[in-house]
Amino acid sequence: MKISILTLFPDMFSGPFQASIVKNALDRQLVSIDFVNIRDFGIGPHKIVDDTPYGGGIGMVMRVDVLKKALEATRDPNLSQEEEKVVLLTADGETYNQRVAESFAQLKHLILLCGHYEGVDERIRQFVDVEVSIGDFVLTGGEIPAMLITDSVVRLLKGVLKEGVTNAESFSHKDEDNFLLEYPQYTRPQEFAGLAVPEILSSGNHQKIDAWRQEQAKKKTALKRPDLLRGTKTRSA
Repeated sequence: MKISILTLFPDMFSGPFQASIVKNALDRQLVSIDFVNIRDFGIGPHKIVDDTPYGGGIGMVMRVDVLKKALEATRDPNLSQEEEKVVLLTADGETYNQRVAESFAQLKHLILLCGHYEGVDERIRQFVDVEVSIGDFVLTGGEIPAMLITDSVVRLLKGVLKEGVTNAESFSHKDEDNFLLEYPQYTRPQEFAGLAVPEILSSGNHQKIDAWRQEQAKKKTALKRPDLLRGTKTRSA
């Protein structure tokens, strides 16, 4: 899989992808990550990428012509829309979740467009496939969301983690039509500060352990994320 990140600040990514699972996936060539500097497509000798908003207002808006040129240079003409998607990272997009991550992990080429400044010219939305938000808050730019999405997608790629590891995680572990939070996990010491590991986990009866974990996952979800149990449907990109 290839992930292309269109950004004005490629240096921001120098640390997060040089450790842990993403680094291992890169080293094993299970994924490639390219950084496309939007300023390379800027206007004139000063490589201008933004301008003042029509109608007045505070801040600068990224130009649609610059962004479109960057996208055209990044897209793979040999891939279909089912194989390649352009994702605009924006506060008013669809809320990102595990279902969307799973759909992105099926692509051959994922293109993440990072906005900045006051925002992007509205017309760029005509040239993207998906608009995604990571939550109901505003960030300085799309770089941190791009890091988050890249991490969540890479770990789902075949061969990155041991087979089956992601099946019982939060938002992947399922009960009928509901996606559950992960069940509680314990390790040594068996007792700490008066808090003991549940006896069932030391019983050796894996059938009973599986049933206990399923029940605990349902209880945890009902307590912390009851919205997941109410048949809330989320679209996949």
